[in-house]
Amino acid sequence: MMLAKMLAVIIGLKKGIKMDSIKLIKELTSAFGPPGFEDDVVAVAKKYVPEGYSSQRDSIMNFYMYKDSKTIIDTSVYDHASNDTAPTVLIDAHSDEIGLMVHAIKPNGTIVFHNLGGWVPMSLLAQKMIIRNTVGEYVTGVIAARAPHFGGMNEAPTLGSLILDIGAADKAEAEKKYKIAPGCPIVPKVDFEQQGDTLIAKAFDDRIGCAIVLEALAQLQDSPLNVVGALSSQEEVGIRGAKVVANRVNPAFAICLEGAPADDTFSEPHMIQTRMGHGPMVRHIDGNMIANPRVFRFVREIAATEGIKIQEAVRTMGGTNGGSIHTSGRGMPTIVISCPVRYAHSHHSMVSIEDYKACVALVVAVVRGLSDDVIRGF
Repeated sequence: MMLAKMLAVIIGLKKGIKMDSIKLIKELTSAFGPPGFEDDVVAVAKKYVPEGYSSQRDSIMNFYMYKDSKTIIDTSVYDHASNDTAPTVLIDAHSDEIGLMVHAIKPNGTIVFHNLGGWVPMSLLAQKMIIRNTVGEYVTGVIAARAPHFGGMNEAPTLGSLILDIGAADKAEAEKKYKIAPGCPIVPKVDFEQQGDTLIAKAFDDRIGCAIVLEALAQLQDSPLNVVGALSSQEEVGIRGAKVVANRVNPAFAICLEGAPADDTFSEPHMIQTRMGHGPMVRHIDGNMIANPRVFRFVREIAATEGIKIQEAVRTMGGTNGGSIHTSGRGMPTIVISCPVRYAHSHHSMVSIEDYKACVALVVAVVRGLSDDVIRGF
């Protein structure tokens, strides 16, 4: 009996069905990857591509994982209009994180920056940042915060009023010693931590989604469908990568994974729709998509059958890759499944391990419930 269990574990690992989830999430969230600079995230993901899948990236750093031997560039392989091919299901998450970019260097050596994605200026004050300089080295800096001794304690900062200090004596030292120049990308400097069921890190929006994609693919190796995973780029600056992904993959059905902002620590109880520790959030609407109600009911029924608790949300703002994907081509049935993330778009965000596991289980169950007939019924 013990030998049988050992063999089962070995076989499972060989197939890539089991991953070290915490290690995977830690490596993904720790990777440097603001919009347009997702290279390091792709490098991490490439290490975890499940057995049986090929992978490639395109020119804007979208990363594709697929089972067919032909390349993703040959979209005819995944033409769901053809009667002799299985439907293609896309499982997508975006690989970029919110960041900054060096705009200019002041005479005193401090750095003026431009935002890459949406920041609340107050959340940046006194926080550590990492700059990737012109030779690929990492330089640490601190967002300057005025001490209370100088007044202005009640003044709300704007992004344009903030500066980044790397300790350079002047502009020349910033340029020559630290090799900083306009265009250098910047992300928060944060250490990954685990505390009980809670993970604390940067970039859970949307590296937690990237991890879900990889784990779901590993469990869907035997699917008769053409399951394609994509880690798309530049979501935080206008859902750019997903437009290319949708055109290349041309799926019959799409699942978008997100790290959705949780509102359970600051909203009135009756308005809370995304609680950490209460399972995946599935949204009816957001700023750029109204969910197909037939798809939503299908996902709700799958969750109920599998005993997976979900949260239903009406989001009045924000958007996801689903906004681009569901209107691409001839129109694609799309659902957005989110792992709740407390304090998204800040340095330190939180995720529940149980929510993460439930998201993986829901994605796998949804894909297993799909068929050509089911998809055509949407």
